Amino acid sequence: MEMYFSVDIEADGPIPGPNSMIALAAAAFDREGNMVGVFEANLKELPDAEQDPNTMKFWSRNKEAWEACRKNPGDPEEVMKRFHKWVTATAKKFNCKPVLVAFPAGFDFTFVYWYLIRFAKHSPFSFSALDMKTFAMFLINCEYRKVTKNRMPDRWMSATHKHTHKAIDDAIEQGHIFMNMIREYRSFINMLSNPETMP
Repeated sequence: MEMYFSVDIEADGPIPGPNSMIALAAAAFDREGNMVGVFEANLKELPDAEQDPNTMKFWSRNKEAWEACRKNPGDPEEVMKRFHKWVTATAKKFNCKPVLVAFPAGFDFTFVYWYLIRFAKHSPFSFSALDMKTFAMFLINCEYRKVTKNRMPDRWMSATHKHTHKAIDDAIEQGHIFMNMIREYRSFINMLSNPETMP
């Protein structure tokens, strides 16, 4: 079985290496949609990296979130080894394989994978991630580039967490949305498998 790790990162630029991941958070969900663990850490900037001017304009408009992700930053190697250990132990506890989930996966997973390989020498997620944007494209029958959270139905939204640009808040909110998407998908598949239940 699989366990879903909803991951959100914050960065000071668009790509890892030239820019730094400055916050990492994850919320682990079991197959039934229960949140069974969270991870949260801020990271020190890479010594050879620079801040991207366009990204920093975004942060200048979100000063509270910026201040939150600069509190008590840890060494990237220590953080990534600790994250690797947490993911591995959480998945093992439930006898599941870990799957990273993000929106969009192309951004968050690029940073997480790069940092894991550089500092922990291994990715517990292998080299792939589940992209919520692609999944939503299928569920709401919408072109990929038109898939935004504003276009998602209210029934998917988290009742307890909102998007704040603080990594832990966004990881939890995103995880609730994903699990609601999964429930709807499973209901749809079950309906197709049992035509007598169709309206």
